[in-house]
Amino acid sequence: MAGAVGGFQPPLFPRDDRVTAPPPSASADMVRRLVHSADPQHESRALELLSHAQRLGNMGWAEWDLESGEALWSDHLYVIFGRSRAQGPIRLHELPAHVDSADAQTLDRLLWKVTREPEPVQAEFRVRRDGGVRNVRAVLERVEGKSGRVGVHGLIQDITSRRRAERIVSQSRRELSEAREQAAVDRQVTLAMRDAILPQPGTTVELPHSRIAVRYVPAEKTANLGGDWYEAAPLPDGRVLLAIGDVAGHGLEVIAQMAQLRHALLGLSMTGRPADLLLSWLNDLVRHRLDGTTATAIVGHLDPASGGFVWSQAGNLPPVLVREGVARRLRPPDGLLLGVDEWAYEQARITLRPDDVLLMFTDGLVERRHRDIDEGLAHTLTAAAKLRPASLEEDLDRLLEEIGGPNPEDDACLLAVHMREFPPRRRPG
Repeated sequence: MAGAVGGFQPPLFPRDDRVTAPPPSASADMVRRLVHSADPQHESRALELLSHAQRLGNMGWAEWDLESGEALWSDHLYVIFGRSRAQGPIRLHELPAHVDSADAQTLDRLLWKVTREPEPVQAEFRVRRDGGVRNVRAVLERVEGKSGRVGVHGLIQDITSRRRAERIVSQSRRELSEAREQAAVDRQVTLAMRDAILPQPGTTVELPHSRIAVRYVPAEKTANLGGDWYEAAPLPDGRVLLAIGDVAGHGLEVIAQMAQLRHALLGLSMTGRPADLLLSWLNDLVRHRLDGTTATAIVGHLDPASGGFVWSQAGNLPPVLVREGVARRLRPPDGLLLGVDEWAYEQARITLRPDDVLLMFTDGLVERRHRDIDEGLAHTLTAAAKLRPASLEEDLDRLLEEIGGPNPEDDACLLAVHMREFPPRRRPG
């Protein structure tokens, strides 16, 4: 039979066109009672509230008579299906023609069930209208009137906006998951690259008459690692090169720039030239080969035989000297960030004693978004005063905890030098 959907047979039509209105039903009776209410004001208010509820819920109701084929719709159902009242309601057997073909079986099962089950049935499907597609949810119920005539009552709600929002949320979650996976991959690559460039942080470096403990602390919330670095290497003339620095930014490009800076310093240090000149050369490298990059650094030479430490700085916070349980910041020589401008760097000199601890660090150790840098430096001095040569590695970990743990937004690098006993002086002759 034309118009049949699966096992559902379309409603029977009257043999002539004299039937122009559906038979009485519960919903129709309700509407008629409202229309013929003895209180016109109450009637108008009730109809207004009913219409308002349908608009707010984006829903409408329908009645279909399975014997006559006639249909009765509320006003908002015309809005949902994109029809004018002049076109009239869609009869039940005509409904499949307005449903997306992919959902034809869903509608077929719904109509088959509503004619056979006493309980309400529901389903979601898409309807075509105005050149687009709308998502609707339909709840249908089979009813029998007092005259024995069978009909279907339905409540249909437009849920297009809800489904669109769900798709957007689902897409956002998928993109976030993919971004997290990519960030994890990038971080692993960055870690591998950093490990290939720097000596393993967190270990102890044993040098003549001195011992060095190092900590590299990645930012807690930043997916990409920063450009913090350090160096501690014996030189051919017997001195020890001590350096620490930070290239501004995060990510693989910054790691690559950090590698160039650190490797250049190692090569230049073989010349035996003083720290101030080494920084001037590094500044030229950053300005002319790493365009747009800035970096901080401390470069110094430690003489293990005398304890003399000569150092220069380029925009980095000065080292902290811990002597007999008292921590103080060293007075920094004049210096400017690497990469900003041509600069004549200066040097400072201090003589370390046995059991002194010299602490060098990048600004990620003390800077926090929620506190002033002076407060961070005060916490660092208090914690540094507790550094003990016998437990230097453990004390560095404790220092990190006492000043607030890892920085959420920035990496940090620490280098602590413990000066041991000096070698005995040879007597002349």
